[in-house]
Amino acid sequence: MSTPPPHPEAAPASPYGTLPPASQPAARKPVSLPRIADMHARGEKISMLTAYDATFAAMADAAGVDCLLVGDSLGMVCQGLSSTVGVSLDTMRYHTDSVSRGLRRVQGTAWLIADLPFGSYQQSREQALASATVLMQAGAHMVKLEGGGWTTETVRFLVERGIPVCAHLGLTPQTVHALGGYRVQGKGDAGALLQQQAHALQDAGAAMLVLEMVPAALAAELTTALTRCATIGIGAGRGTAGQVLVLHDMLGIHLGKMPKFVRNFMADAPGVLPALQAYVRAVKDGSFPDDRRHAW
Repeated sequence: MSTPPPHPEAAPASPYGTLPPASQPAARKPVSLPRIADMHARGEKISMLTAYDATFAAMADAAGVDCLLVGDSLGMVCQGLSSTVGVSLDTMRYHTDSVSRGLRRVQGTAWLIADLPFGSYQQSREQALASATVLMQAGAHMVKLEGGGWTTETVRFLVERGIPVCAHLGLTPQTVHALGGYRVQGKGDAGALLQQQAHALQDAGAAMLVLEMVPAALAAELTTALTRCATIGIGAGRGTAGQVLVLHDMLGIHLGKMPKFVRNFMADAPGVLPALQAYVRAVKDGSFPDDRRHAW
């Protein structure tokens, strides 16, 4: 007499909460560059969060987050550094690979962006290409670099070689010492230069543009003007095409003072997944950010 197969509930649990080798087919189509452009054109808000490991990446994808950013903010969040300047390309490769594997394990559909860390693209366009290649081979769909002006030709060089690029203006954490600290950028006359740089980056082929700690009115104006480049705000008001936050910040997990532009979504949620889902809903319906509380 053959032994009946064990009941599914009796199957041994995977150790350490590891992800299953496969999951149900994805409920949404993979987020792609054309889909991001379509969302931007239709006025659908784009949700983005940072991710640094496989499990949180899978959970954010399940919550419906459109884009995951392997940010060099991991230097402060994961490594305990005082800024992002000390993050290496090898560290970014490791975390990009981890996040990418997490998405693959659950057939995730989020668009994956990875930061080019300080010192990995400033020397030359060729250095930027070599660094971007490392992150793309680790699973990134797009790379992000900071600053305007000199970066324009680097963006063009990468895009012409088939590497999607997200630019970053306003407060650029890699150059925080040159900026004099974590301060709002683009006020007054400085706004004209920021606008000029943003248009140049769009013309060079940047498909997305993070605007960090930029006055809300300026960010909204740029969002309307940049028809081929979706703006993603962080401390830049609700008028941008999308929003991004550091994952740990929006879950209320932090080692220091919570930035003004952050909302703690765990405060009213019974768990991490509902908090992530609440973030996506709030970005999509425009209730986050609240310009009276989270912007300048």
